Amino acid sequence: MTTPRESTDKRGKSTSNSKRKLIPSDAPVHGPESSKQQSIANLFSQSKDSTPTEASTPSKRQRLGASHLQRSANKLDAMYNFPSKTKLNTIIDLTADGSTNSPQRQSPSSVKPTGFTPHAGAKKLVVKNIRTTPRVQPHEYYEKVWDQLDTALKEIFVDGKPRTSLEELYKGAENVCRQGMAADLFNKLRERCQKHITDSIKSDLISKAGTSTPTTFLAEFVHAWSTWKKQLVTIRSIFFYMDQSYLLRSSENPAINEMGLLQFRKAILGDQHLAASAIQGVSDLVTEKRTQSPERADSIALRGSIGTFHDLGVYTTMLEPALVQLSSVYFKSWAAEQTSQGDIALYLKRTSDLIKREMLCCERYDFDRSTRKLFSDLIDEILIRQQLHFLTEKDSLLDLFESNDIVALAELYKLLQRVGKNADISPAFQAFIVDEGSSIVFDEKRESEMVVRLLELKQRLDRILKAPFQGNHTLSDAMHKSVEQFINQTKKTASTWGTDNPKPGEMIAKHVDALLKGGLKAIPTLAASAKSDTTKPDEGDEDDAMLDEDVEINKQLDLVLDLFRFVHGKAVFEAFYKKDLARRLLMGRSASNDAERSMLARLKNECGAGFTHNLESMFKDMDLAREEMSSYNSIMSNRGHKSGPDLNVNVLSSSAWPTYPDVAVNLPPTISKIQHDFENHYKAKYNGRKLTWKNALAHCQLRARFPKGNKEIVVSGFQAIVLLLFNDVPDGGSLSYSDIQAATALSDAELTRTLQSLACARYRVLTKTPKGREVNPTDTFTYNASFADPKMRIKINQIQLKETKEENKETHERVAADRHYETQAAIVRIMKSKKKIRHAELVAQVITATRSRGVLDPADIKKNIEKLIEKDYMDREEAGFYTYVA
Repeated sequence: MTTPRESTDKRGKSTSNSKRKLIPSDAPVHGPESSKQQSIANLFSQSKDSTPTEASTPSKRQRLGASHLQRSANKLDAMYNFPSKTKLNTIIDLTADGSTNSPQRQSPSSVKPTGFTPHAGAKKLVVKNIRTTPRVQPHEYYEKVWDQLDTALKEIFVDGKPRTSLEELYKGAENVCRQGMAADLFNKLRERCQKHITDSIKSDLISKAGTSTPTTFLAEFVHAWSTWKKQLVTIRSIFFYMDQSYLLRSSENPAINEMGLLQFRKAILGDQHLAASAIQGVSDLVTEKRTQSPERADSIALRGSIGTFHDLGVYTTMLEPALVQLSSVYFKSWAAEQTSQGDIALYLKRTSDLIKREMLCCERYDFDRSTRKLFSDLIDEILIRQQLHFLTEKDSLLDLFESNDIVALAELYKLLQRVGKNADISPAFQAFIVDEGSSIVFDEKRESEMVVRLLELKQRLDRILKAPFQGNHTLSDAMHKSVEQFINQTKKTASTWGTDNPKPGEMIAKHVDALLKGGLKAIPTLAASAKSDTTKPDEGDEDDAMLDEDVEINKQLDLVLDLFRFVHGKAVFEAFYKKDLARRLLMGRSASNDAERSMLARLKNECGAGFTHNLESMFKDMDLAREEMSSYNSIMSNRGHKSGPDLNVNVLSSSAWPTYPDVAVNLPPTISKIQHDFENHYKAKYNGRKLTWKNALAHCQLRARFPKGNKEIVVSGFQAIVLLLFNDVPDGGSLSYSDIQAATALSDAELTRTLQSLACARYRVLTKTPKGREVNPTDTFTYNASFADPKMRIKINQIQLKETKEENKETHERVAADRHYETQAAIVRIMKSKKKIRHAELVAQVITATRSRGVLDPADIKKNIEKLIEKDYMDREEAGFYTYVA
């Protein structure tokens, strides 16, 4: 049986074959190749021996399906019986299924198993009539694609966009690269780009460089690079496959972008004339930016040109050196012009502005960080280091300090800090402090304002040190040394009574006395300052808005103590403070007892317990005196004794308190009696103690009846004695100066001051004839019946308690004498322990031993050594030695 068949070649085309005879696999094949024809079943069955295994008793399934299994086996043998591949025209019968040569029906036990498994093993596909030769030759295809790419490149160079689609161009370049021609394609691309840069871009720039200004040429140069960058983007998109496959792995050839950059840089900036023109254009733009207003300068062009040099990778090698050289010339010229004006404040302001502008331009126009650093170094060197003499010149800086130009001083400090020369301000700063402070300390006309002016100067210096000088430690030390220098300067003047005691110690004590006696109101300058610092309170909140005077007093005491720390000779302060404290305690003149205690604690913390020992004893005496009077009044009340006028006595220890002169005075009989009663009580209670009455310190309160109203008058003891005399004078009567002196036994000085306070001061409870402000021995005094005042209680100034020149002189002389005694005692102690010592070593140890009470002058120490030698406490030997004499 024969049937027509069709075969299929590789390309899927159907071809008609001649009639082929299909025969069963087990039929004999006639022909020379018949011996080579074998079925697949026979090939697989050759590897095994077929040994049938018969079951003794076949199963039901076997009995029923034996003929079916046999037929299946026969069909498998016929299905896989293929012809040999050596003869294409061999006839194979694929219809052998048992119809022609069907095997005899056998029992299941007689079926032979086969070793062939149809679904196991490898299969082989035979392709017939395959065509192995390409339709187009690779070289011809390469030339065709390159022609297309070259045309596209020309179009890109002209207008930036090819007419052929980018996808088609990309596929062509990719196919060429896949055929192994990527190297040739890259070489052609490189040559084509190089030719365009050389023949078109460079030639065009050369022609423009000769006919345009540097800034115009720079614009063309930037535009050429910008255009070329855009063209490279399009070119890379076409040759992207080559860029990412071949060039990415190539160590010899650069990527497309890098190739374009290198070619442009070498061709354009490799030309010295073109490179110089471009750099000069940038320099001209920078100069224009510095010399003209920001509105007129071409900021966009400058920024673009800087970016171009950055893109080309030649910023630091070509442009930056030119900019540094240009800036160096500009800064030198600018500095010479500014310093020639001689105005340091103006120079500081303009230099600071210049630095800000330069740094802002570096940031705004994308200058490299290295350029910014180089510009900063140029500024430091040219505008600061080379101008140090001008910036630190003493007279110029003194003008800044005297005018308190905080802004200029801050700029000066910042500039000098850039070069580490801020300590160069110190000499001028110290000179200003010493000059300003000395002028205050030795200004005798404004001596009463000394402390207030010194506090203002100290606050001014603190502000300068804190804000402009940023708390610099070197300048802070210089300030402290300068303040110590002028505040401890000694000069034998009339105000110090020929002694070398520092005047600030005395004036600080008086300032504290004024604060503790009268608060801020006692010092007009402070009162005005406190008033100006307060704001108008809101309604209903007036109590919170009022100035807390206690807090303000404590603040002022802290400021004064800060000034007091600079005083070396604290003995002068101690003497005057002790005398003023005694007066405040005895007269009850302290504005705040808490402020008194607070000041004492400050002094103890600052100077030690030894410095305040006597001051603390004074407070203890006052407490004991109050307890004593309470006990005395209780005893007198229990006895039912009417003591007459109220009496308050302060019993004090003479060792802790200042010494007061004894002033003779005739007391009224009533006062004399109650004094006598208290003295008898005290001596009976404390056997062996002696009381000395200091009537000059007494004060009292009188009730006075005037036709225009009764008054309570607070007066001193001497004032009260004089006023009580007029109780025995008839209406219209008078007392002469001599009558009053005979009745009171007061000295002329005391009586004159007392009568002046009663008849010539603000509250004139007596009238003097003749009228005038001076009291003479010929004057007469009468009761002032027309006296009137809106206040019920008035206080007449206690003139007799004001410090006189004699008391001031005595205090200074006593301080100087105590200082000498202290120095001599220190010398004797040192000599007693050392036995033998050199002069220089002795002076140093004496200064150290007495430092807590102020630094001694070596000349004063030498004078005291001479006095001790005269007194035979020590001897002088050769070679500068001293020996102690036991």
